[in-house]
Amino acid sequence: MDIRLLDAEPTAEERSAVDDVLGAPGSSWDGGDRGSARDSHTAEFGGRATRERRHLLLPAFQALQARVGFITEGGLDYVCARLGVPPAEAWGVATFYAMLATSPRPRRMVHVCDDIACRAKGAAGLCASLEREAGAPISHEPAGHHVALDREKAAWMHSPCLGLCDVAPAALVVEAGAKTVERSIGHATKDGVLSLLGGKAPGPDGASTPHIGRSPLIVGGGLLERVGKVDPASLAAYRAAGGYAALAKAVDMGAEGVIREVTASNLVGRGGAAFPTGRKWEAVRTQPAQPHYLVCNADESEPGTFKDRVLLTEDPFAIVEAMTIGAFATGAEKGFLYIRADYPLAYERMQGAIVQARAAGLLGENILGRGLRFDIEIRRGAGAYICGEETALFESIEGKRGEPRNKPPFPVSYGLFGKPTTMNNVETFANIPAIVLDGGAAFAKVGTAQSTGTRLFCLSGTVRKPGVYEVPFGTKLSALIGMAGGVPEGRTLKAVLLGGAAGGFVRADELDITLTHEDTRATGTTLGSGVVMLFDETADLRDAVLRIAAFFRDESCGQCVPCRVGTVRQEEALHRIASGKMRGGVKGELALLDELGDAMKDGSICGLGQTAYSAVESAIKRLGLYSDAGSATA
Repeated sequence: MDIRLLDAEPTAEERSAVDDVLGAPGSSWDGGDRGSARDSHTAEFGGRATRERRHLLLPAFQALQARVGFITEGGLDYVCARLGVPPAEAWGVATFYAMLATSPRPRRMVHVCDDIACRAKGAAGLCASLEREAGAPISHEPAGHHVALDREKAAWMHSPCLGLCDVAPAALVVEAGAKTVERSIGHATKDGVLSLLGGKAPGPDGASTPHIGRSPLIVGGGLLERVGKVDPASLAAYRAAGGYAALAKAVDMGAEGVIREVTASNLVGRGGAAFPTGRKWEAVRTQPAQPHYLVCNADESEPGTFKDRVLLTEDPFAIVEAMTIGAFATGAEKGFLYIRADYPLAYERMQGAIVQARAAGLLGENILGRGLRFDIEIRRGAGAYICGEETALFESIEGKRGEPRNKPPFPVSYGLFGKPTTMNNVETFANIPAIVLDGGAAFAKVGTAQSTGTRLFCLSGTVRKPGVYEVPFGTKLSALIGMAGGVPEGRTLKAVLLGGAAGGFVRADELDITLTHEDTRATGTTLGSGVVMLFDETADLRDAVLRIAAFFRDESCGQCVPCRVGTVRQEEALHRIASGKMRGGVKGELALLDELGDAMKDGSICGLGQTAYSAVESAIKRLGLYSDAGSATA
């Protein structure tokens, strides 16, 4: 392809950052210096080889941003020359992801969460205080043609959910440079953020001390058994606690035996879709096309969700072992772990676990000396909720905009790089070692017939003890909330958000809901990604609903009209109600919202658009949130 590059040159710093990812250029055809007589006659790096490296586009952009703080024209031009990607196409990718910047930013940025869980803990007031004392936050892309700022003076900006809802309000500090600094900040305060903006070094990562709870009905084992007890940075400690016994047994059982036990367990996906894991694995195993891939979806971006963060930071070797078992069962030799951009500690722990496992012969060419070949590569997201959808995640790994694909074909036959692919989320994988060791039948005895095993729930909002709680399926919602202490003393529970922004609200008199897939469906709600967010009488539920609507408007990839337009119109209608400037009164606006919801559910390509109205609808119809609104027209 003949591409027209920009008239901009990268700095030496930018070249170095990109070359660290792509390797040094081999010739002028590969972005190297021009002038070689040999290069004018021959090209050692052909078109096919260039196209096969397209998947490195996002890591190259992330390296640029990590080094200088944003993607300059010269840096983008150099990446395009190295990978043979037209600048217009590369620009489309760079501007798709919220954590990438294509306009100047200071080296140090503080991202302050103002999503629903943090708003319930005072984030709106925190942001207002910061605006008064530190100035207005910068936007993702400033308006106007010229931007002037002091690169050495830190700035702050609003952020969607950072996955730190248990330590809300939360922030994330990122400082670009030769040695990038990334740190999650829990229980953020005005003074703490101001000190970071003033140049103070951040303290320990706020994601490192999670609060967990386990049902007394879980007698042994469980997903949180090692959390807080086994050193997450030590392979030796993990093996001493029984780690890698499951992998050895899986190899003895054979691929078909492993899938037989997973199928017998009736394990379903824990990311929200609840698809039977055994069926998925068997479908990939029997595909004739090669190679097969395995992907762990660690891009948990649903507001209110942080359970996978706890597993990744506190039990990383279990995820590596489980992925290896899954690869053995499905015939994959290459795996990817796609982790959200704003989980720096989880990334560090998982990278350390992979390196140690590889050094110990537990990843690589001859695992356990049994001829098993499998390795894992970590890919970091770049701030796109839509990439939690499996096919959008594939597109992101391939170096494209994270836009969902039409189905069929399904990932089991046409997934990553067009090959059969197994994808499961972190919690789903975390169940695999116990199923292999104890058998599928033993796993299925816990929970109910249709919802087997235990489930992790994320308790946040106005709750006494926010954290991750593990309970058997079939536990009552009231019992789960009781484990977390309920709302603070003297407060009254008003509502509970189940399943996250894509879930729905339930009333305070509905806490007898049984936490299973079948029971929540029957009651018109969902477990979703395991969010249980409490709101007491001090919470502004209308503000929360508006924030949910803004979230979906902002996170829509824009590919399909029902979602792209519907999420905007939904937010506009809610703002009109909030301001009292309704068209046709509240009744007319609510009727419009219903029509928009139906259009998004029926016409959207993926689950984002299909569920964008769910929480809003439940607030209207279940909570009666706007029943007392005025009927003024405008």
